[in-house]
Amino acid sequence: MGSAGNSRERQRQRRGQPGAAAAAAVQGRCGRFSMVKMVSHRELIALIVQQLNKFNPENQSLEDFLNESAVIQTLNVTEEKFVLDTLAGCTEYKSILDVVVNAFYVQDGRYCPISERNLYIVICYLATFQLEEIGLQHFSRIVKSLDTAKMQQFLRFFFNDLHLNTWIKDEWSHIYDSVYVKENLIDPLLRWQPKVQQLIEKLTDNLSNRSSTVKTSRVTQPKEFNLTAPKPRAIPPPSPAPLPVLPKRQPVPPSIYKPPKERKQLEEIKTKNIRKAKDLLLEANTNQFRCATIKPEKRENIHDSMESKPVFKAQKIQSKIDNIPIKLNTAAILREGALYQRKLEEELKRVENLQQGAGDSSEFLEWQKQMRGKDLEDQLAEIECRKLQGKLSYEEAVLAHQNVTQENKKKADLLREEKAELMHLCAEKRLQEQKEMKELVEQVMEGHKNVKQVKEKIQEYKQQIVQQVCEESGELLRQALEEQEEKNRKRYELIQQIRALESAPSIRHKFVDLTETGGHGLFGEMSVVELRERLALLKEAQKAAEEEKRDQIIHEKQAKEQLILDKLDQISQFRAELGRAAAFKQEEKKKSQPGERPMKDERILNLQKKIEEKTMERKKQAGLLKISPQKTRIVPSKDSFQWNHWKELEESRERQFRMLQHGFMDREAVQKKELIAAARTGAKACILRSDLK
Repeated sequence: MGSAGNSRERQRQRRGQPGAAAAAAVQGRCGRFSMVKMVSHRELIALIVQQLNKFNPENQSLEDFLNESAVIQTLNVTEEKFVLDTLAGCTEYKSILDVVVNAFYVQDGRYCPISERNLYIVICYLATFQLEEIGLQHFSRIVKSLDTAKMQQFLRFFFNDLHLNTWIKDEWSHIYDSVYVKENLIDPLLRWQPKVQQLIEKLTDNLSNRSSTVKTSRVTQPKEFNLTAPKPRAIPPPSPAPLPVLPKRQPVPPSIYKPPKERKQLEEIKTKNIRKAKDLLLEANTNQFRCATIKPEKRENIHDSMESKPVFKAQKIQSKIDNIPIKLNTAAILREGALYQRKLEEELKRVENLQQGAGDSSEFLEWQKQMRGKDLEDQLAEIECRKLQGKLSYEEAVLAHQNVTQENKKKADLLREEKAELMHLCAEKRLQEQKEMKELVEQVMEGHKNVKQVKEKIQEYKQQIVQQVCEESGELLRQALEEQEEKNRKRYELIQQIRALESAPSIRHKFVDLTETGGHGLFGEMSVVELRERLALLKEAQKAAEEEKRDQIIHEKQAKEQLILDKLDQISQFRAELGRAAAFKQEEKKKSQPGERPMKDERILNLQKKIEEKTMERKKQAGLLKISPQKTRIVPSKDSFQWNHWKELEESRERQFRMLQHGFMDREAVQKKELIAAARTGAKACILRSDLK
């Protein structure tokens, strides 16, 4: 109870000032020297809202959170103090501020985003606790720097006389003492209410785009034209001729209001073309897979013809690449200049070695080229041998598959005989089990006759148990009610004692002298006035250092630009020389390019002979066993999957067209049925193209 009273007294000690943790954080930061430009009101409020969004009171204390935040340390002393005071006040008086903000979201702010909740909490705290300290002018600057519509809506809701005197006062009285709420919270707000109302009206005028001053517009005064008077004519003007009589107009023909015949003819031609296109589409959908079906006897011939076709060899297309100029950045220029410089140094070193008597590497390069050509020929021969070995293993696998089929047939005959014997034994066993079941049913029917008497006795016993349980539960409920009433009475007495302790007054004023130190006994301790003087000296020193650094950067930049220009000249010279050398090498390579030589190897010839022998043996055995080549041939898993997929698509299209043609189902039902069948088999559903239209 004592700890609860102390916490309430600590909350009422200073209105609008941070707690002990925030004050310690401010004193700890006063020793830092930070030189930063002034921050606008909008950025300060955004920084406070951002820190409130990050702060979690359950996981971290306010003092630790402020020490860890690096953004606050970049501010100057006054801005840092304002931010720390506001953060500490918003967390300390969170229960009071939540009452107003929650009611605002329920009534006037139903369409406001919940992410801006902390913004309204900060404005509510400044208006409630800091308005007398910062002044109305500073408060109005803060409000005008934010969104005009949102601030006008919130201030109009908060500074309403009816709201302040009724439900806001009652809700705050539940948290703090009613006398404290009236004197220190409600009365100051009511005093500031007329001036804040003027601020709200200004915000409303800004929203409606009304200007305070009205400009007087000049009215144009007409003046007469200064025309010269006409001279009198010698001959009088002729008399006006009579107006000609026009013939009567013809009425509008009725054909204008009727549509032309050509339009009707075009519509009839259009409908005929649409009907003809639908018929052609339906016929194409029914017969579209007939051209792709392959007869079984032609599949082996197609496979052999595909194998006998020569392999397609792609030829290289020689294309000329234009030397298009590319704009390089600084890093690319320096990188390419270093590359050419390194090549130049290597070439100079090679020339020096040749002058000193070192040997040339051209003979070694020629020998290396010949050896690489031999290695390439060996590799090609090895690849051809592997291909032929693969074909040979394929023929051997076909022969092994034919032998396995013969063995499987013999095993299948033996399994059929064993299955017939087992079926006979199972039939005899079932007859025996049926006889035993009949005897068991007769025994159970006799036992059911004595069950009714046993059920009646059990029911009477259960009723007696239920009566006893009801009597015991009633006594337990009465005892629980008496214990709960005793607990409530003790709690009520404890609450009255706590409220009596909270109502005791406390001293809230504290005087601060800026010329005195904190008295903590530290070596580097100083007063606020001395701190400000040192900060001013540091600002001047920092400005001088910035000027020196700026001059140094300008000189370095000019030197770097001159270096890049020199590198560009050097790169252009090297590129021209390398282009000429590459063209010369290309011409020499075309002259010295040899033709392809036929490749022969004994291993390849032996493998080809073996493959021919195996194919002849396979065809003879297939003719004896009367097995079609399609069944003996081992089809890869990918080809068999594609063939089955194609067949399922063809069957689904034929079923769909048959249902639509006979009129058993509508088009949507047929599509749904095909989708279900496709999902079961794992194939894709076939949809008519007319449905897509």
